[in-house]
Amino acid sequence: MIDETVEEIADMQTHSSSVVAVKAAEALLALTEREYPTVEEYVRTLERNSHALRRANPSHASLQTTQREIISTVEDADADAVESAKETTRDAVESVVDRVESAKERAAERAVEYLEDGTTLLTHDYSSTVLEAIERTVDAGAQLEVYCTEARPRYLGRKMVRTLAELDGVEAHLVVDGAAGHFLPEIDQVVVGMDCIVEDTLYNRIGTYPLAATASDAGVPVRVVGAEAKVVTGGFAFENEHRSASEVIREPADGFAVENPAYDATPTRLLDAAITDERVHEF
Repeated sequence: MIDETVEEIADMQTHSSSVVAVKAAEALLALTEREYPTVEEYVRTLERNSHALRRANPSHASLQTTQREIISTVEDADADAVESAKETTRDAVESVVDRVESAKERAAERAVEYLEDGTTLLTHDYSSTVLEAIERTVDAGAQLEVYCTEARPRYLGRKMVRTLAELDGVEAHLVVDGAAGHFLPEIDQVVVGMDCIVEDTLYNRIGTYPLAATASDAGVPVRVVGAEAKVVTGGFAFENEHRSASEVIREPADGFAVENPAYDATPTRLLDAAITDERVHEF
């Protein structure tokens, strides 16, 4: 299960950072089902597998912090028996999963306050937190019109728009990334998820920066939604990922380079607010 989760995270088959953190945490539980001769061997195995999960996507702040929390909790417990160390691991994983999932729910609930009946919004990529906020809004009886960018080259916006199209109360549209500026005059607000905010920079799926800059020029507010744990003040260096050229072009790239970064950096001065489970950061 560990190897499968590492591969899934590396291939971005899991498209939400909160889901990534939960899947990675739960993957460690597979290690508690094996036999180990000593506590030291168990902890070494746990740390080695956690490192593999973290390296699968170094840019995910929530993945990094939750994995380190689980490992430090087990190490600090200094168990005198393997079974005791395993039980500490299970408790730590349960605590992390509960906190990640509840933080997403609370952030989505807070974001509902900004989604009034009749609002037209534009979202980029796929965010389970943004999706939950929209679901909560229409469940309360509101009607929303939502434009989703494709989020090339992985086309994660298609997953978002298909899910939205199934919701009563949502009129969903799919637009190519380059057409976002064309539709912004019709948009009340841009709402996106976030991978993390480090100091004065939002790191999110590639395409967020030009969207935020264009929205700022058009006078359309931009709000991001996510867990407070993704707002990092120090101790974390964001590491971008440059993905395979095959995602962009199928035929050989003869005589030219194909640039395919996974994330971009958006100055928070282009944002109106970051809505988290604990507070609203205004910029």
